[in-house]
Amino acid sequence: MQQANPFADYNRNKILNASPAELTLMLYEGAVKFCNIAAIAIEHKDIPKAHENLIRAQRIVDEFRATLDMKYPVAKDFDRVYEYLQRRLLEANITKDKAIVEECATHLRSMRDTWKEVMRINRMGQAGQGGASFSA
Repeated sequence: MQQANPFADYNRNKILNASPAELTLMLYEGAVKFCNIAAIAIEHKDIPKAHENLIRAQRIVDEFRATLDMKYPVAKDFDRVYEYLQRRLLEANITKDKAIVEECATHLRSMRDTWKEVMRINRMGQAGQGGASFSA
């Protein structure tokens, strides 16, 4: 029997088998992608597509904010950043301002790249400790 959509199956398995750290990275990548799509849609005056992708980016930022563990002091700093991004993404969606979308994408790329570095450093540290698992 032939699979209906091998690409969808691959992506579903990738998500189901990802560590919490990898899932976080995927969310950052998704938020950046949706901002990029929205910026291009704004440029081409495709308002529904811009709206849809800005909503997707907003939902990812909402998820980041909702899952912060506030018992850690750094969580308050992340909450302020995420709150700012939520506000700017909403403003971008209302005004369809490409510059605001690009600003948000820049912040999200920076956070994604920092997260990648944290993952890399953790892998290096874990390699010296018998390969213990990462917890986000």
